Amino acid sequence: MGVKERKERQKTEMREAILSAALKLFSDEGYDNVTMRKIADKIEYSVGTIYLYFKDKGEIFYELHNRGFAEFYKRQLSVQRIKDPIERLKAHGEAYIQFAMEYPEYYDVMFISRTPAKEIKKSEHWEEGERTYEILKLNIKQAMEAGYFKNVDLDVAAFSLWSFVHGISALFVRERLSMMPTEFLKPLISGALQFLGRAY
Repeated sequence: MGVKERKERQKTEMREAILSAALKLFSDEGYDNVTMRKIADKIEYSVGTIYLYFKDKGEIFYELHNRGFAEFYKRQLSVQRIKDPIERLKAHGEAYIQFAMEYPEYYDVMFISRTPAKEIKKSEHWEEGERTYEILKLNIKQAMEAGYFKNVDLDVAAFSLWSFVHGISALFVRERLSMMPTEFLKPLISGALQFLGRAY
């Protein structure tokens, strides 16, 4: 490996270390309580080093936000191969909750932290969130065409289903389900999604 390649790898590793430390701090302490110095202390570097990679904590936050949504979107696309629309919709819900369970800190900064909500209000479009929501609406629309969700408005159905899986995910991320044994939790979540499907 040449000098140039080694330097590039070191830069990449440092950037990843900063993002990893910031993600943990944002989730544990809340965005407003985290400073660039705290992030620097977490990885045991000077605060000046952090500024070589990111102009402020807002830029770090949105890099994490976008990364989280990129992985989240990939998970949603993975269920689109399922032909039966109601089974696809259930798998969609499972993929959503599974993402939260595997990446609780990312889920926190994407859906629970108040910071992105403040910034989203300032812009006309929120591409990362909008495209994931459109997949949900597409799956519901196709389920409607197959005879499910009769006499229900598409937007009402999408909001209701999103609220349902978000509620389960938020309970897990904020450790409100910690009293339940892990081996009991997954069947319970799967059963909840089956129950919702029978309701329609």
